[in-house]
Amino acid sequence: MDLGYLADWANLLLRWAHVITAIAWIGSSFYFVFLDSSLTRPTDADLKAKGVDGELWAVHGGGFYHPQKYLVAPKALPEKLHWFFWESYSTWLTGFALFTVLYLFNAQTFLIDPKVYAWGSSGAAVGAALGLLLAFWFVYDGVCRLLGEKDGKVGGDARVGLVLLAVVALSSWAACQLFAGRAAFVLVGAMMATAMSANVLVWIIPGQRKVIAQMKAGEPVSPIHGQRGKQRSVHNTYFTLPVLIAMLSNHYGFLYQGAYNWVLLFVLMLAGALIRHSFVARHKALIAGKSAPWGWALAGVVLIAGLVLIQAPKPPVAAPAQTQPQAQAVSRAQVQAVLNQRCVLCHSEAVQNKGVALHTDALLTQHALAVYQQAVVARSMPLNNATQMSDEERDLIKRWFEAGAK
Repeated sequence: MDLGYLADWANLLLRWAHVITAIAWIGSSFYFVFLDSSLTRPTDADLKAKGVDGELWAVHGGGFYHPQKYLVAPKALPEKLHWFFWESYSTWLTGFALFTVLYLFNAQTFLIDPKVYAWGSSGAAVGAALGLLLAFWFVYDGVCRLLGEKDGKVGGDARVGLVLLAVVALSSWAACQLFAGRAAFVLVGAMMATAMSANVLVWIIPGQRKVIAQMKAGEPVSPIHGQRGKQRSVHNTYFTLPVLIAMLSNHYGFLYQGAYNWVLLFVLMLAGALIRHSFVARHKALIAGKSAPWGWALAGVVLIAGLVLIQAPKPPVAAPAQTQPQAQAVSRAQVQAVLNQRCVLCHSEAVQNKGVALHTDALLTQHALAVYQQAVVARSMPLNNATQMSDEERDLIKRWFEAGAK
């Protein structure tokens, strides 16, 4: 069976699994951040006596729920205890598998762009990509420990946040200087997602296990584990929207093909973080009886609107009416000539990437819509614009298709 065909199926199924597990992880993360931000101090004497520090009443699905949070830990371990970690691990594993199938196994096609950086070999580029994943985690973790922990307590949120903002900006710049734009955007998202999952693997779950071990041994429970776990969980929720936009970006060539693509990526991620902060702060404000701080979300929307305006293509300057030439009809032969030069290298009888071939008149008719969508609307093809399709050639395809692709 054709390996390319099997690779397409692997891509589809891994992407499906990745989306499913990511929804489960993000959903639980968002819920617990909401829960922590919405708890109120209990008034019931029995709850206080049990060590309950916060409670919430909620209604959903025809029933009432009463979650309770204990300060540090309950006095006795319950018989059944639910853990939240499979969602995180499954999301990272399926995501890394998808990244491997699409980018690492096809490094020359998807990971490397000689116009950006001339890697000596595919192996070197793959090694560098994996190195960036690990490097970001170690830098991120070091910042959290050096600047966010002091005298056995966790704090310094503003200080840690500002430094991490600079680290993300530097990482975005570095990735876009080394890899093809599409791969660089996904790689930045993968760096942050790796840190998110590592937070669960290295600190959150082990911290919870240490608390349980101390309780079973009858020892005093150290609050540092809960504080550190809370810090990393909050970081994870702020990383979520930036990671999602970085991952979605590979479908939109106009995002990653520009000269300052790393700036665009960083601003988009910053906008996502601001919007997420607005919702986190909103939960706390409602409990305190204050108005929702929508200003953070507005700031994020303004950043996005600014990018839309800055990125907007400039309208062509119209010639005077008396000298403006009448637009000539575009022939199929003209379009086929462009495709033969720019596209048939990867879409021919011998090589049919994604099952698309364009070397005959009948095949061009069959795939006319796909050609228009990928080369004109999304501008994602040719991949990394490796064959240097010009704006004039894209316009030629556009006029041909919009005239009926005759």
